[in-house]
Amino acid sequence: MSSISNIYNLRVGNGFDVHSFTENRPLVLGGITIDYHLGLKGHSDADVLIHAIIDSILSPANLPDIGVLFPDDDESYKDIDSTILLNKVYRLIREKGIQIINIDSTIICEKPKLSPYIDKMKEKISETFFSEVSIEQIGIKATTSEKLGFTGRGEGIAVYASSLISI
Repeated sequence: MSSISNIYNLRVGNGFDVHSFTENRPLVLGGITIDYHLGLKGHSDADVLIHAIIDSILSPANLPDIGVLFPDDDESYKDIDSTILLNKVYRLIREKGIQIINIDSTIICEKPKLSPYIDKMKEKISETFFSEVSIEQIGIKATTSEKLGFTGRGEGIAVYASSLISI
């Protein structure tokens, strides 16, 4: 009976974020600076991967979304490193006794090629969680949209993320 009751302590959350490309800004994904001539437009560092992951964790923890916790009209978050925000969210859920079981995410963009950066992103995210969530618990995939839509036209990047948590 106890194994069945443990199943009911699991919750799945999802997150989605999108940012358009802009000039004169570094491209930051998963806390890593990517070698590319364009960055992402946003109030913070516009790390679309971290933002989607944050919402995927907040949702099943029954906490407000990223826009409520870190509003874009609050100057204290201007150009902030999004891993700082992720760390704050992790501290919030740990205070509630919540554990992350795994995170899975898909980055959608035509360019740049992200495969050389995936392992570094996983390491950085794991470090942001004080290494309490291992790189084996963090999935990051990159794909294109076959030149369709705004990502296909090279106008920006979209990310879907899912998290499984234990409450």
